[in-house]
Amino acid sequence: MGLILKQKITGPAAWTGQDLTGDTSWIHPLTADAIASIDAALAAVKAKGLTFPHFGKADFPLDAQALKLPQHANELENGRGFVLLRGLPIARYSDDDINIIYYGIGLHLGEPVRQNPKGELLGSVMNVGDTSLKTTRVYETNLYLPYHSDPSDVVGLLCVRKAKSGGVSSLVSVAAVYNEILEHHPEFLGLYYRPMYFAHLCEPLPSLSPIFSHHLGKLSCRYLRQYIELGHEIRVQPLSKVELEALDLFDSIIHKASIRVDMMLEPGDIQFANNYAVLHSRTEFEDDANLALHRKLLRLWLKMPNARTLAPEFPGRNGFPG
Repeated sequence: MGLILKQKITGPAAWTGQDLTGDTSWIHPLTADAIASIDAALAAVKAKGLTFPHFGKADFPLDAQALKLPQHANELENGRGFVLLRGLPIARYSDDDINIIYYGIGLHLGEPVRQNPKGELLGSVMNVGDTSLKTTRVYETNLYLPYHSDPSDVVGLLCVRKAKSGGVSSLVSVAAVYNEILEHHPEFLGLYYRPMYFAHLCEPLPSLSPIFSHHLGKLSCRYLRQYIELGHEIRVQPLSKVELEALDLFDSIIHKASIRVDMMLEPGDIQFANNYAVLHSRTEFEDDANLALHRKLLRLWLKMPNARTLAPEFPGRNGFPG
């Protein structure tokens, strides 16, 4: 078990939703120059006869400074841990164009990694799963998606279409959750540093990881309660009563309205979040009767060049192995 942090976390990573009331500094509208750069990079890929994902960073000559990608990368690792890019004119592009653009932006921010054993580099987040099966990934349904982290340094979500109703995105600062536990329930802290079995960490069987890890001055988190419970069920290692109490406490904190920040992703919005510093969620939603109008988001998992060094007991996860 790693060293337990017993001091309150301060700085930009320890934000709360209450702190951000009236603050829109995390929203970054794309400028005319940024959109022109995106269109030029798209044209360059198409002029070479290339398609997604069969092109590299040099084939998509994006002006990263126009999109402020270096600043956003720093914000993701050393700031609040999330940013929202707003205003990509999504309606003017075909589905193939959208794939090229989103993947191309990802290449200039980090390294896109595989999201399943098939090697897909863009995940389609839509209501297509069977809710009667435990193995169905929650993002494949229209049900409430609990707060969680994904197995990559950074997760990106591009909104292509909104739902008929619902589907609000929500983010929570890991540092803010930690501060709440430290102040009011310090007796539980040690449990979050003990390894638990997690399903869906890009491995055939559930593997061990703590929920919290403090290493080289940074707190990291890995969480999705459903996958912890499934991991222990598969491994036939029942969670103890006190472990369940610790998970109940964790869940009660992350659902506080004062902790979280909610946002409705509009078509053309791109949300990026650091999976070690921020947990993300989504409310349930209802789709339009017209299949062509169903809610659709595209997901990127990125390995970041400026990612934190992780502790040995908190092994890094960046997608499925090749």
